[in-house]
Amino acid sequence: MNTLIAITGLGVLCLLFEILNFRKAIVPITIIGLLAVLGITFSEFNTPESYYNNMIVVSKFSSAFSALFIVLTIFLVALAHDFYEDHQTKISDFIAIKIFMLAGAVAMVSFGNLAMFFLGLEVLSISLYILAASNRLNVKSNEAGMKYFLMGSFASGIILFGICLIYGAMGSFDVAEITDWSRSAELPIWFPIGISLVTIGMLFKIAAVPFHFWAPDVYEGSPTLTTTTMSTLVKVVAMATLYKLLTAMNADLSGAFIDIIVVISIASMTVGTIMALNQNNVKRMLAFSGISHAGFMLMALLNISNSAGNLLYYATAYSLAGIAAFAVILYVCKNKNNEDITHFNGLGKNNPLMAAILTASLLSMAGIPIFAGFFAKFFIFNQTIEAGHLVVVIVAILSSIISIGYYFKLILAMYNKEPNEQATKTPFVLYAVAVVSILLNIVLGLFPSMLLDLLG
Repeated sequence: MNTLIAITGLGVLCLLFEILNFRKAIVPITIIGLLAVLGITFSEFNTPESYYNNMIVVSKFSSAFSALFIVLTIFLVALAHDFYEDHQTKISDFIAIKIFMLAGAVAMVSFGNLAMFFLGLEVLSISLYILAASNRLNVKSNEAGMKYFLMGSFASGIILFGICLIYGAMGSFDVAEITDWSRSAELPIWFPIGISLVTIGMLFKIAAVPFHFWAPDVYEGSPTLTTTTMSTLVKVVAMATLYKLLTAMNADLSGAFIDIIVVISIASMTVGTIMALNQNNVKRMLAFSGISHAGFMLMALLNISNSAGNLLYYATAYSLAGIAAFAVILYVCKNKNNEDITHFNGLGKNNPLMAAILTASLLSMAGIPIFAGFFAKFFIFNQTIEAGHLVVVIVAILSSIISIGYYFKLILAMYNKEPNEQATKTPFVLYAVAVVSILLNIVLGLFPSMLLDLLG
């Protein structure tokens, strides 16, 4: 609870800095504030407690994922310093929106009441609608904002309808009461229908097949820093929330439900991987890659009773690699009209360090040792085999092998082609974020127990 209050206070402080004309201090003060909030989150880790009649429930699960969200937001705020340098009068707005979005994310994994879950979801979603359309003079950004708003609104409506059915069946929004009553012998048919609708709505947010069609256009049209936010923070928030919803409400995952998750997981991995092979726009390629990774993360639901640690590890490995990759994309594609793969030609000669970081992040996403991405896939494959779903693992391995094809298309462009233009100076912030995030990824690959044991 202290985490949520501190984040909200930090967002208000960002707005006050604009009034006081302290624009230059906004980014450093926000990062220091987020580090302090991270300390508060760690202090709550071993003290589970509920607040406000069970509206907010602090647990190991919520604290661990909240810490991940805060770390990702620190990286996003740091990247904002360079990205918004031409919008000095608006930087406080952009930073404040990201902080309030973080508050929504923390509420989504800390809810003890379905009303609080929906409130957190809407705070996060509305922030993203604004950020997606924030480049007002760009037609693609306007289109992305409109598509994301329409698709997100439909998804939110489906979730709200599901919550209403759950309330109709149980007579309460309180998750603890729903859990107790869900163990009774006879449940109204509205309860599983409500669970199904909430799950469908969250699958929209994760961009899993067949609810993925908005993602490529929105990722490509949105400002690159917003795409970074969607690809990393938002995807892992939605996945962690779906996991908590299904476990917290003691949803009896019937055989039919599990079969549907299997089909969606396989379809997401297959469609994401095959479609990514044909992309020449790097943001669009990573959008399809994200759809594929959503399929991998859904495998955690196939053994839901003891996969929280594996999900946390996979989400961390994927998001850190994504942050590193997008930091390089922000450097290469600055002041360019698109993110075509040709802009990366000869990056290995122009900027060897940035090329090495992008290569490392892509190898992590592909699941190559020594990176955390390899061990994340290994652990989640092992758990899925134990649950008796060998077919899903076979498809996942084939998908990982094929994904090397489109990742290497970008790597070969960096090292095998001649540069299109002279090297430009790399801002220190981009270097720092890229290096720190990929080093964290490698450290977690070498010492996976650091995260796995937190929720084990």
